[in-house]
Formats: sequence, structure tokens, C-alpha cells
Amino acid sequence: MTISLSDRERQFLARFEDEIGVTVRDCVVDEDYDRVLFVVEAGEMAEAIGPGGHNVERIEEDLGWSVELIEDADTAETFVANALAPAAVYNVTISENDDTVAYAEVDHDDTGVAIGRDGKNIEAARRLAKRHFDVDDIQLT
Repeated sequence: MTISLSDRERQFLARFEDEIGVTVRDCVVDEDYDRVLFVVEAGEMAEAIGPGGHNVERIEEDLGWSVELIEDADTAETFVANALAPAAVYNVTISENDDTVAYAEVDHDDTGVAIGRDGKNIEAARRLAKRHFDVDDIQLT
């Protein structure tokens, strides 16, 4: 699937890769929640975060935006689970009828974490799942 980036998103992506030294698969500037979402290459999340979150803090200071990281995945199911982290996701099922919907089974105590304040976490997961796997919606079960 082809992902289009704005000039600003391309600049942020390049700065992140140059400063932190990890591969970034996608970058979304989310002005509604004053944050930048970076999709990091699978297996490089620990390096992207850095000891004690140092790398995230450093890039936040550099960009002047709040930064959130999502680990890339090969399957839509794993990607959706990663996008909902740190919520405990037990299982994700993809249903393809008229629309493609991901049903994510989330620990009851983590439902609020998966949704986020004002729905910001679930909205980011939906936006990224659409961009990467053409998933039309994510529903929590």
C-alpha cells in the first residue's frame, strides 16, 4: 500500500532516523492531539525508545511535538495489537465483509488505555491500520 507523506512528515521522519538511528516506516503529524506518530521497523522499538525513554525525550525536544511510537508488523492483526499498546491485547480478528474490521480483544482493565483520552489512542490505531493494511475500523471486544 502506498503511503503519502507531507513535506513536514518527511522532514520529521528523516530527523528521527538520523538522530536515533532506527528505520521509520511511517510518520503522521496529528494536529488534533498535538503529536507525531512514528511507525518504527519491527524489532527496533527498544532502540527507538532508548534507555529510560531518552531517545523519545530527545526527539520530542528537537521537534517540539509529543512523540508516540508504534512498532510495525507483517500482519494486520499484529499491527493493530501494536497500535493499541500499551493496552493488553489478547487477540485480533480481521473480518472482511462489506468493510474490513479488526476486532481487538482487550483486557477489561485496559479498555480505557486502548481508547485513550478523548479517543486519541483508538483513533491513531484506526488511522494507521487504514494506511498500512486497509482496515476500515477497529472495534474493541
